[in-house]
Amino acid sequence: MQRLSEQILAHAEGLTEGTPVSAKSLLHLGNRAAVDQALSRLAERGQLIRAGRGVYLRPVTSRFGTRSPSVEQAVEALASQRGEVIVSSGAAAANTLGLTTQVPVRSVYLTSGRTRKMNLGKQVVELRHAPRWQLVLANRPAGEAVRALAWLGPEKAEAALMALKRKLPQTTFNELVAAAPQLPTWLARSVGKAAHG
Repeated sequence: MQRLSEQILAHAEGLTEGTPVSAKSLLHLGNRAAVDQALSRLAERGQLIRAGRGVYLRPVTSRFGTRSPSVEQAVEALASQRGEVIVSSGAAAANTLGLTTQVPVRSVYLTSGRTRKMNLGKQVVELRHAPRWQLVLANRPAGEAVRALAWLGPEKAEAALMALKRKLPQTTFNELVAAAPQLPTWLARSVGKAAHG
């Protein structure tokens, strides 16, 4: 069993910071039960961080000690490993775009996958399942605008869209207008008014 643990650690060492390790990606080293048990033991010893159900991360060691990988890197790696779309929440997008001064306290991301939590040391990252229209134009500035508008809601959308029309580059605003057919009626109507009114 010790040999399997060493093989898993060697595999994890070869990965970039924040890349998740799961039992399914280690089945070439042994059977599923043995791999699960070895991962669990490595987490108990602090050699791996259990980020969530079946998801482990290698802690980052620096001259200041060990820490969890950065949230952004872990989320990005999880998205590519699982084939999901994972993007920042509407509140974070609204703050980034200057539509609100509120700074989100919790780390919340929207995902095309199931709702779940990831533990990165003492920080809890919440992954919330979102409707497809909120994930449109995923990692583009226009997609960030869609999520911010969804978070602001129908009452504040038109005023926010006028501000976005002034702030965003014309190409980005045109992308938002082009995505309008994929949005809910209330948001598509507001985007149309801002674009043509």
